[in-house]
Amino acid sequence: MRKPAVHVIGAGLAGLAAAVRLADGSREIILHEAARQAGGRCRSYHDAQLGMAIDNGNHLLLSGNHAARNFLATIGSEDELQGPAEADFPFFDLASKKRWRVRPNAGPMPWWIFSAERRAPDTGWRDYLALLRLLVPGKDRPIAAAMRCDGPLYERLWRPFLLAALNAEPKEGSARLAGAVVRETLAKGGRACRPLVAAHGLSAAFIDPALRYLSERGAQICLDHRLRKIDFAAGRVSALDFGDATQPLGPADQVVLAVPPLVARDLMPGLQTPESFRAIVNAHFRIAPPKDCPAILGVINATTEWLFAFPDRLSVTISGADRLLDAPREELAQKIWAEVAEAARIEKPLPPWQIIKEKRATFAATCEENARRPGAATAYPNLFLAGDWTATGLPATIEGAIRSGNRAADLVRRSQ
Repeated sequence: MRKPAVHVIGAGLAGLAAAVRLADGSREIILHEAARQAGGRCRSYHDAQLGMAIDNGNHLLLSGNHAARNFLATIGSEDELQGPAEADFPFFDLASKKRWRVRPNAGPMPWWIFSAERRAPDTGWRDYLALLRLLVPGKDRPIAAAMRCDGPLYERLWRPFLLAALNAEPKEGSARLAGAVVRETLAKGGRACRPLVAAHGLSAAFIDPALRYLSERGAQICLDHRLRKIDFAAGRVSALDFGDATQPLGPADQVVLAVPPLVARDLMPGLQTPESFRAIVNAHFRIAPPKDCPAILGVINATTEWLFAFPDRLSVTISGADRLLDAPREELAQKIWAEVAEAARIEKPLPPWQIIKEKRATFAATCEENARRPGAATAYPNLFLAGDWTATGLPATIEGAIRSGNRAADLVRRSQ
C-alpha cells in the first residue's frame, strides 16, 4: 500500500520544521516551494555587490529558544549557533558615548539587578520590578498600559530588547506577546537568555542541514513549484493545483500550508490573518571587525539598533523600520556606517555595503493583530497552518516559526 502523503507548502522555517518532524518514514513527505531556494526570510545568499555570502536578515536567538535549538540538534547543526558562555549584552549610547554591559546571572533568582556592574547605568534595582507587570495573565493590552515606557531603564534595556523581539515600537506592542518572550528567557535567568547567532550564516545553520536531513529520509523537495489553487470537496482538500499539473489527494493525504499570510488568504478565501505589517532594514558592510568588537552590540540613540560582528563583515539590524523604507540607499548607508564606525571604533571610510529593506518582515505585534492570528487547525480535517504569523503565543520569530511547524506536524499525526 502507498504511504499516506503529507504535502508541505512552503520551505521557510515553518515548513521545514513541519517536514522534519514528520520525516519518520511513516509518510511520504513532499515539500513544495514557490521560490528557487528554500529558507524564505531566513536564508543566506551570495550578494554580487559585496562579493560574499550574507544573510537576508540578521537573526538573534536566545538560549531559551528550545524549539529552535531542538530543531538544529535534530538536523545535526546545533554547533552552528555561537555566543558567549554567559548572558552578556554590551551596549553603546551614541548620544552620551557611554558603554555598558547587561549581564543577568545564570539562575532564575535575579540578583544581578542589585549589582551596578551588571545592570544598565543610572538604574536601581526597584526599577526592574516594573517588568513583573508584563507577566500578569489577563486580557491583552499595549505594553504602555502595563509598564512605564520612559526613563533610563526603558531606553537602555527594555526598549531595545522588546523592539527586537516584537519588531514594533514597544509602547504599542502586545503585552501578552512581550510577556511570553520575557517568561521564556529573561525571567528564567541568564542560562535562558544567552545571545546566539548563526556564525556561518542562516543557511548553514538552518536550511542546508534541514534539506539534507529530508533528502536522506526520502522526502521529495520541489523548488520553483508554486501552488496556484487548493481544491476543496466534501469538506476536505481534494487536490492541489500547481498550474502545470494538479495533484489529487487520497483519503489519508494531508496538507500543511506554511506560506506568508497574504498568500494563505488567497489560497483559503475567508481565512482571517494579520493585516498590518512592520519592516526591517539590514545593512551589511564588507570589512573585518576590530578584534575587540563584541559579537553583538546594542546601540542606543541611533538609527542602528543591533550591530553583529562576523569574521568578514559588520551587519546592522533596524527593527520597526517603516520610516526608512523611502530613504535613499546611499544616504542610509552613509548614516549607518558613521554610527557603526563610532560604535566599533573604526576610522575608515564607507566600505562596500548592501542595504536590504524588507517591507513586510513580520506582522505588527499589536494586540489587534495578535488577535487576528489563526490557529494551526482549520475547518478542513486534512489541512493545517504553519507560520510565525499563526497563533504561536510568540511574536514573529525563528522560535515561533519552528513551533508553528511542530504544532502543525503534531496535528497531522493525531488526525491519522
